[in-house]
Amino acid sequence: MAQSIYGIETSAVEEVFFLPEVTPVLEAPREIVGLINLRGEILPIVDIYLRFGYHSLEYSLTDNIIVIQYHNRRIGIIVNQVREVRTFPTTNISKNLGYDRENEEEKEISLQKGIARTEENIVVLLNPESLTLTAKKNGDHDSENLLNININELEELKRESEHELQELRLFLPNISPEERTILQERSLALMSQNELLDTHHFIPLAIISLGTEIFGIDLKIVREFTDVLKITPIPCCPSYIVGNINLRGEIITLVDICGLLALPWSKQSSQTKVVIVDVEGLVIGMIVNEVFDVLLLDPAKISPIPTAIHSVKNEYLQGATTYGEKMLGLLNLAKILTSGGLIVDEAI
Repeated sequence: MAQSIYGIETSAVEEVFFLPEVTPVLEAPREIVGLINLRGEILPIVDIYLRFGYHSLEYSLTDNIIVIQYHNRRIGIIVNQVREVRTFPTTNISKNLGYDRENEEEKEISLQKGIARTEENIVVLLNPESLTLTAKKNGDHDSENLLNININELEELKRESEHELQELRLFLPNISPEERTILQERSLALMSQNELLDTHHFIPLAIISLGTEIFGIDLKIVREFTDVLKITPIPCCPSYIVGNINLRGEIITLVDICGLLALPWSKQSSQTKVVIVDVEGLVIGMIVNEVFDVLLLDPAKISPIPTAIHSVKNEYLQGATTYGEKMLGLLNLAKILTSGGLIVDEAI
């Protein structure tokens, strides 16, 4: 989150998804920014920065919600990015943070479990037990009461948030109508996913944009999303080879596949991301204009490629599906990377 890096043990993480629309609750504890309907259950959403006593950060569509469950207590926390899963040797973890409190009760509910050291960063390890404990009571509703809110009450809170809370705690009040629609679509998807639904054969997709077109890419070959780091140009390479980046000590080549797809070359902006993909051991960074969403796609909803979907070369598409009111093509990244001429002979 922001410039701070936090870690939480994977055994406490239930799932991760992109930020949906959140319903504010006027009398909730300060760190609970609102509630969402997750498959018929109400989930409080916590801002860790507020929980630490800091000012809240600006949220964006690329933020994630991490669902944490510990001893039958369940919350969601907002983070800017989920970076990776990493194993830390115990020798690299410091549990004595150097500011012991005299109050034993405060020790027990510490939000920090320790500090882990890496070659690049200091990682603050969060305590899932403390994160999921009832929020401090300060005359407002506590988080245990929020967990008892039912779906009908949540709908009533939504109506209240449109009126009474508009000036007080309306979630992301300044976003565009298009961005609000994306948040609402994500909420509907989370709400409608039946826990008993067999999603074993569903395809996990990331929804990205290249130029003015949107596409879906299979998350199974996506290793991570990252910001555009310092790029080192590579001499005597084709125009689609952008250069190399150093990602935590690993040198990764960046490519721009727009030309291959007969699209205009990408222009970098504050929304530009790099998608790190691994296809049969070939690791490459792909520049995209924006990452919109992550979702599960029912294969039954994949249709043949409409002739008017866009000007992309159909040989690199696996089909098409709907995303909101738009049609998007499903990129065959494996074919693009292995058969699209992106592998450059070392002699060049």
